Amino acid sequence: MQEFYQLQEDLLKITLILTGIIFGAVWIFYSLNIALNYLIGACTGVVYLRMLARNVAQLGRERSKLSSSRLALLVGVILVASRLDQLQIMPIFLGFMTYKAAVIFYMLRTSILPGSDA
Repeated sequence: MQEFYQLQEDLLKITLILTGIIFGAVWIFYSLNIALNYLIGACTGVVYLRMLARNVAQLGRERSKLSSSRLALLVGVILVASRLDQLQIMPIFLGFMTYKAAVIFYMLRTSILPGSDA
């Protein structure tokens, strides 16, 4: 379980670092409004990642399969974005996908540099 908690912490750190970098770049190249929409999606992705980690930690002890209720979080945010004129769906969705980029980054880092524990 210690390795799982370390993985969870690493993925959260990488997600937050990528979120900060991408937020700054979007703010510079687009606008603050689009950057804030991205940030809403990225925060939703972090919450999703935490919920996923909690479900995986309970797997085997308290549950026999993973819950799919986490997806309701994204659906709710997208529904709110579609109803409000200030929110844009694409930056929110791409912000949500930042946690996937963190997973890919972690996978590439551990496969290219398997001995490094960062």
